[in-house]
Amino acid sequence: MTNITKESKVYIAGHKGMVGSALWKLFRSKGYLNLIGKDSKDLDLRDSKKTELFIRKENPDIIINAAARVGGILANDHYPYEFLMDNLQIQNNLIGFAHKYDIDKLIFFGSSCIYPKLAPQPLKEEYLLTGPLEETNQWFATAKISGVKLIEALRKQFGRDYVVMMPTNLYGPGDNYDLEKSHVLPAMMRKFITAKRNNLNCVELWGSGSPKREFLYVDDLAEACFHVLHQKSENSMINVGTGIDISIKELAELIKKITDFNGEIIWNTAKPDGTPRKLMEVSKIKKMGWRHSIELEKGLQLVYNKISNHQWD
Repeated sequence: MTNITKESKVYIAGHKGMVGSALWKLFRSKGYLNLIGKDSKDLDLRDSKKTELFIRKENPDIIINAAARVGGILANDHYPYEFLMDNLQIQNNLIGFAHKYDIDKLIFFGSSCIYPKLAPQPLKEEYLLTGPLEETNQWFATAKISGVKLIEALRKQFGRDYVVMMPTNLYGPGDNYDLEKSHVLPAMMRKFITAKRNNLNCVELWGSGSPKREFLYVDDLAEACFHVLHQKSENSMINVGTGIDISIKELAELIKKITDFNGEIIWNTAKPDGTPRKLMEVSKIKKMGWRHSIELEKGLQLVYNKISNHQWD
């Protein structure tokens, strides 16, 4: 196995996305300058032939797969075929060709949503496939589960040091604020900023506010990835989170305070809540010597400072 140095060639797939750009920024800041990134318009990772040619030509030491089709409840529900097919094709190509061309290290990102809908809390890695999925994101989850199993198979059969990192709900720079495609936190942040700007007297939010969620600032995930890459992992799958959750109602009140919105919050209980609770059990990554550094209120303030003057269409 090649030792990772600042000269190592690191391919970050999806380097302009939320996770990929955080990784790119972190590696650069640590003096890793031999980074490879390719825009989706120049390389469609769903295309097997083009992806193979690219991997063979570039021959990176490390592949970090931060490329995926992602979105919230609405997007998953409206585009089930794309969420399943696109993610299967992207990950199959990257993982398969990493193995074929003997790439030493690979990180694949799973997601907390691939655990069973009613799994015991907090979520342990071994709870995967122990119960039915949440219906609203089952297409994305099914694709990601297949990627997890591909990594497991390569570790078992060929001894590959490939790792699945399972982040909790992410937020931070590069997030998606499209109300039809975004996750709960950025959607909520946009609604409160817009309501304050337009002097509205209320903000309507989906569901009852009772589900609990855990949130991780994306720069912390990048740090966790960097940390794991510099070790030989005994585990094929590692949860990454804070180990702390908050109700959606509490999150709304926190964002309301940070945005200084003085109106009322109205909960539309005709809309779905999603999974009742998703909290990561993070003892494995803590044993590897990592824990998050950015607490939620600080992270929300950082986000607000960055986007408070953004003009949405």
